[in-house]
Amino acid sequence: MKDVRVRFAPSPTGGLHIGGIRTALYNYLLARQNKGTMILRIEDTDQGRFVPGAEEYIIDSLKWAGIQIDEGQSVGGPYAPYRQSERKEIYKVYAQQLVTDGHAYYAFDTEQDLEAMREKLKSQGADNQQYGITTRMQMRNSLALSETEVSSLMNSGAPYVIRFKVPENVEVKVNDLIRGEVVVNSNQVDDKVLMKSDGMPTYHLANVVDDYLMKISHVIRGEEWLPSAPLHVLLYKYFGWEKEMPQFAHLPLLLKPDGNGKLSKRDADKMGFPIFPRNWTDPKTGELSKGYKESGYLPEALINFLVFLGWNPGTTQEIFSMEELIRTFSIERIGKAGAKFDISKAQWFNQQYLRAKSNEELADYLLTSLSKENIKCSKDMAAKVCGAMKERVTFPQEFWEHGKFFFQAPKEFEQSVISKKWNDDAVKVLAAYRAEVLTLTVFNAEIAKASLEKVTASLNIGTGKILQALRVSITGQGSGPDLMLAMEIIGKEETCSRINYALDTLKPTV
Repeated sequence: MKDVRVRFAPSPTGGLHIGGIRTALYNYLLARQNKGTMILRIEDTDQGRFVPGAEEYIIDSLKWAGIQIDEGQSVGGPYAPYRQSERKEIYKVYAQQLVTDGHAYYAFDTEQDLEAMREKLKSQGADNQQYGITTRMQMRNSLALSETEVSSLMNSGAPYVIRFKVPENVEVKVNDLIRGEVVVNSNQVDDKVLMKSDGMPTYHLANVVDDYLMKISHVIRGEEWLPSAPLHVLLYKYFGWEKEMPQFAHLPLLLKPDGNGKLSKRDADKMGFPIFPRNWTDPKTGELSKGYKESGYLPEALINFLVFLGWNPGTTQEIFSMEELIRTFSIERIGKAGAKFDISKAQWFNQQYLRAKSNEELADYLLTSLSKENIKCSKDMAAKVCGAMKERVTFPQEFWEHGKFFFQAPKEFEQSVISKKWNDDAVKVLAAYRAEVLTLTVFNAEIAKASLEKVTASLNIGTGKILQALRVSITGQGSGPDLMLAMEIIGKEETCSRINYALDTLKPTV
């Protein structure tokens, strides 16, 4: 087997879609598994769609996700440059070679010419209106025009493109590692533009030339490129590179959560989840699209979620570290069917990864939030808070959002609890409990619970009847983490102070 060399080749036309991270991930896993090379190539031949800052965003997003680049844009390598706009002269040589060999031709058609062709075909009831085998000889190109006319146009500086000359009625076979053999008749393939009038190549020419020159062994890309694969196979054939042709694998689509249609940014916005790995601000509109990073997703959880969108290990195991994925991954276990983008599953993965972290690791997230609020806290206390909260949070920021009461005594109380549970029995028990706690020399969760049971037994009032009233006086909320542990963390004096404030502030409603 030849050296495994894979490439992730995004276009810098905006924020990197989360599906791009999945494509990069599958390439990365194959490379690492085979001790191969992961290459980043920037496909910026469509200068009209270029967006400033997008390339840097792509590089930073891959880095955040833990996908390391071995060669390419941002790190360099033996086949530089890795930005296609800087390889323009290379593509011109190969495009000209195809023309010389009779596999491509010059086309001088204007937009009006092309529109007239499409309208004519439409009026004739043609299934598609493509520039190709059936239409090329009626158009303004070097196949249909005389040599004199072509020379005259070229000498006058008339704009032209170079189109691929698709052979007539040939069965083109694409061997896909996911879909098996795909056979397409060449009559269904149009004469794609290979070189645009601005001298820049199209994707079709540039990616084939670069994959050959960079010795790419596997092309793993989205399903949307499958219709173009027969053209690419033909290009390899006419360049004489069939033996060096990479293996193709076209990944299944990412679908909306209901499975109906391809996932888009609009769908994600509508359903309230990110479509980009990191925050992306559109430089034209100023619109901010929140990313997975800023929404609180851990990169390792996101990677674990994404790898299952198309691939499965053939076992019941769900939690995989990157190292485990590298050992387990195989292209053969990628399915053909589109994968539903179930954001609740991404949240579940995030929960699992948070819970697996030590309280000390989680404390760093909480301390970051506290510093923004100008609240001082020791790492030891932050770790205790995180330990109490970790089973109840999905995102790191929720340690602060749901645990503010550990640091700020409640001034407001959940009214639905007050209206049902704050009665004469609750007031009686809480007053007695506060007095009991004040006498204690040692105060922890176990002692706090035993003291409460002692007080309720002495007053002949069931502990369960007043527990929510006690909780709301301590936290302001009707639910939350273990109450006795919460009181241990905030301490005896603060516990008594909060009970006292609630007794002074609230009046029995029953």
